[in-house]
Amino acid sequence: MIAAIFPGQGSQAPGMGKDVFEASASAREVFEKVSNTLGIDVAKLCFESDEETLRATNNAQIALYTVGVATYAASGIAADVFAGHSIGEYAALVCSGSLSLEDGARLVKRRGELMASAGELAAGTMAAVLGLEIPVIAETLEKVDGTVVVANDNCPGQTVISGEVDAVAAATPLLLEAGAKRVLPLNVSGAFHSPLMTEPSRNMAEALSNAVFQPGKPVYANVTTQPVKDPSAWRETLEQQLRDQVRWTESVRNMIADGVTEFIEFGPGEVLCGMLKRIDKSVPGRRFSVN
Repeated sequence: MIAAIFPGQGSQAPGMGKDVFEASASAREVFEKVSNTLGIDVAKLCFESDEETLRATNNAQIALYTVGVATYAASGIAADVFAGHSIGEYAALVCSGSLSLEDGARLVKRRGELMASAGELAAGTMAAVLGLEIPVIAETLEKVDGTVVVANDNCPGQTVISGEVDAVAAATPLLLEAGAKRVLPLNVSGAFHSPLMTEPSRNMAEALSNAVFQPGKPVYANVTTQPVKDPSAWRETLEQQLRDQVRWTESVRNMIADGVTEFIEFGPGEVLCGMLKRIDKSVPGRRFSVN
């Protein structure tokens, strides 16, 4: 059983998707439809933007969404189950048949706008914690005044925390004392996947209310780590996703327990394949490439 997986923010890079765009008419059609839906030249955004431009949240999310869906379209692979890390969940929904490409594009654009402006509503930041397990991280964060939580459980030994700027700063020496190898600040505009995203998630709910979700192949949700059986439940699930933890390790383990024997990453880079090796070395993973 094959799982198609789609990366999140941080995987973007200048020139992303150009290989599949040039090699596949199906991929070019995806780029064209997203561009027409949003009034943005997505090919130009992906191929001609510099690193700083693509790092901007609103640009990164549109680019990652488009390249993820386009790469899957170019592959000709019919995966059995799907999952995406944070913004990658939207590409997973489209490729599973649960959401139209156009609705997905509109949702991603709105999500990027809300996340880009999140810091204006409540100043926040994120940091990667390396070499410390989540129970120890969670216990340590309880000692910090202010809001700081576990945001991403990426894989054993790699966790992201999120919260108020001062709280994240105060947590850093405590985490190092608790045994973390490193605590690395992330260049982000807000405290994503934390309670500071409550207001943006409410605003996202309005956009989600207009989207049509339909039955498709199973997609394992970040917030539950399980397939969402009722398509209409995706509205609430995606709203929660903005402020709740990305439980990637559990999601991968559940897919394996349910029979997945191979993971294929669709999009730029091999971040998720790297995480897979730390979650379960016995199950192969690879990035799809047209070359």
